[in-house]
This record gives sequence, structure tokens and C-alpha cells, in this order.
Amino acid sequence: MNKLCYLLLAIALHGALSAKELNDNLTPTGAERAGNAEGSIPAWTGAKPPATLEAEAPILVITAANYRDHAARLPEGERALFERFPDYRILVYPSHRSAAAPQNVYDNIKANASRAHAGPGGIALGVAGAAGGIPFPMPDNGFEAVWNHLLAFWGPSREDRVRNYFVAADGSLTLTNDYREIIDFPYYAPGVTPESVGDFAYKRREVSVGPASLAGRGYLVWQPLDAGKAKVEAWQYLPREHRVRKSPLLSHDTPTPDGAGIESFDDYYIFSGTPDRYDFKIVGKAEMYVPYNNDRFYKKPISAIAGRHFVDPEALRFELHRVWVVDGVLAKGQHHLVPHRRLYLDEDSWFAVYGEGWDEAGRLWKFSHGTMKLLPELPAMVLGSQVTYDLQSGGYFLGFTFNDDAHGMTLTAPHDPSLFTPESLAAQQGG
Repeated sequence: MNKLCYLLLAIALHGALSAKELNDNLTPTGAERAGNAEGSIPAWTGAKPPATLEAEAPILVITAANYRDHAARLPEGERALFERFPDYRILVYPSHRSAAAPQNVYDNIKANASRAHAGPGGIALGVAGAAGGIPFPMPDNGFEAVWNHLLAFWGPSREDRVRNYFVAADGSLTLTNDYREIIDFPYYAPGVTPESVGDFAYKRREVSVGPASLAGRGYLVWQPLDAGKAKVEAWQYLPREHRVRKSPLLSHDTPTPDGAGIESFDDYYIFSGTPDRYDFKIVGKAEMYVPYNNDRFYKKPISAIAGRHFVDPEALRFELHRVWVVDGVLAKGQHHLVPHRRLYLDEDSWFAVYGEGWDEAGRLWKFSHGTMKLLPELPAMVLGSQVTYDLQSGGYFLGFTFNDDAHGMTLTAPHDPSLFTPESLAAQQGG
């Protein structure tokens, strides 16, 4: 059976949306408001999950012995983990559609539905006519769906202390980066409009505090809303050189220094950057078991989460949700270490919850999943920590964790723009 068989079967059974306008059948983000026929996916009401969430027991445990019975609701990467590790398992809990957003974001999404369009260089390079909400609530093609993920709602800005880890094939755990970051999303700035949004959707500054070999290293990245209009701007500060360098390669398939050969820059957040190296197409929608409402994950120390071959199943909560399935193959004239990748986008938040990547020989190489977390203070369901498995060499990357930090992900007001300049990065000097 080929690798799309189970997926296409699920999509055929589920059917696809044909709605072309936001109406009473759709949520403010363009998801299906109704639940599924069997009642295992509830209708969306915009409500928060029940207070008893942590007291709920699993309704299904998927193991290596029974995963084939549930294969239509599992991505190929999950099935590969069951094949590789007899003790791997997934704990499935009742589904809660707790994704929400502020009213101003809903208002912007409604406006974007009729005003958002491809930038002058084409949809692969960027978006125009949108701001303050996902741009394409009823996407017509794979690029529009991917841009919804890239421009999903995190809030206007945040600060956090983040740690990345590598778990080798032998089970050894290594801290690869401990850093402080500040992030602004000009695309979600208060009162933003398509006319005021500017050229950059996202600005991020990172300064490492550990391990000792990385202390003081800094990165600064500006991600454009339309790469045909403004290119990615990136700089790095290396303490041994005592100066900031322009770094045009901090994007796409350039391996990250702390990713242990598994993680590239566009693997951040399951997929990030500009989607121009692929031809993305919508395969359809499917019902899948995905990590969701994962507050429990963040209450455990990393030492209790990072298992020998995979993240501790007891730390993860899976639920049945509908996802958009988007397939990307290498675009003509482009090159990428992962010439074929597939993304699974949560219909309620538009964040990618799964990602798969195949190598040049057509072998499944990488499998990533997020840990969707509710931030009630926004409110929003956001993509938190992610796990990326190397299905060929073994080992996995555990990134964007803030489990061992008391403050976690801290929402802030937008920062002074001067903080996102090369001069500011140099002034940090590791501090």
C-alpha cells in the first residue's frame, strides 16, 4: 500500500468543504462549525476547555499492536514510530475545540477573506492586502493554506526563555541551546491595517545563555510578508568576533547550529519562512489524532519528558481534530534537502500540528509534531514545543521548550523597534 493510501481513504470518507464565504456553517477562522457525524469531534462554540480537562481519562490507547486499526487517522510519521518502537503509544482523550481568538482578529479575518491576495511576485513569495488575522479562511490552493499557518495568531508580541535538546539514538540527552528571545509580530500589531502593516510580518531576536560554548551568540531575523518585495533580513553576533555579521543563509534548508543535523531553519514551528521552494497543493481535509490541549506537557520537567527513543507518551494528550492536508514537492529550478514535505494544519487555529519530510531518494526522513497549548489570556490555541524525529538515523530534536522556566511563554506589549536592530544585538553581548 503506498504512503497516501490511508490518507486518501480518510479524506474520501470525510469529504471536502466547498464553501466560498464565511457564513453560519463556518467558524470565524473558516473551520467547519459542526462536529463530525459520529460525535467524536464536537461542534465549535468558542468556549474554553472544561475545568475537568486534567481529570479526564484516555478513551483510546493506540499501540504497536493495534495502530493499523487506526491508520486512517494517523500521519505516516506516527505509523513509522509504531513500526520502529514496539513500546510507542498514543493516549487519545475526548476532543475539545478550545481554539479561539479576540474579536478584532475575527473581524480582520472576515475582512481578509475578500481583500487578501498574492503579492506581485506570486503567492509562493508573499501575501498582500491582509493584516491582523489569517489571510485566507477559505483557501483555494496549498500556498494560501500554508500562509495561514505562517500568519497564524500568536498575539502581537512575546518574550521567553527557551531550551532546545537533542536525544541521540542511544537515548542520551544533550542541551543544545538555552536562549532568551523577544518576538514581535507587526502583522498583529494593535490597530494594524493592510496599509500600515509594513514589509515584515515577524521580527525575532535571540541571545544564547548556554551551554558555555554558545553563550553570547545572538540571532536577529526579520521575516517579510512578501519576499518578492522585501527579502529576509538576518544577522548573527558571534562573541569571539565581537561584531554582528549579516547572515543571508538563516533560512530554508540551512541546518540550525543546535539542531543536531535534524533541524533546519524552515523546520522551526513545523514549517517557517517563505514557501517559495515548493509547489504546495491541498490534498483535502481529514480527521486525525493530533497533540492538543497539552497543558500537561509544560508542567513536567524535561528530564521526565525526554524518553530514550521518543517523548514520554504520558506527557502528551492527543485528540481527534480535523486538519487540512497540504503536500509540497520541490518547485521547478529549486533545491532543498527535503524535496517533498507534507503539512497537517489544524482547522481551528491553522497551525501545523504535524510535518513530514522525504529525502531525495523518496524515503521518509523527518517527522515533526507540535504540542498545541491554550493561552487563555489571549485567548488563542498556539503551537508550543515541537518534536522532530530522524526516522533514518534515530534520535530526535526537542525544541522550543520552556518547561523548566517559571515564566514560560510571556505575552507582552509590542517592543520598541530599536530592539530589533543589529546595533541592539551587538549591545547585548550575551546579556
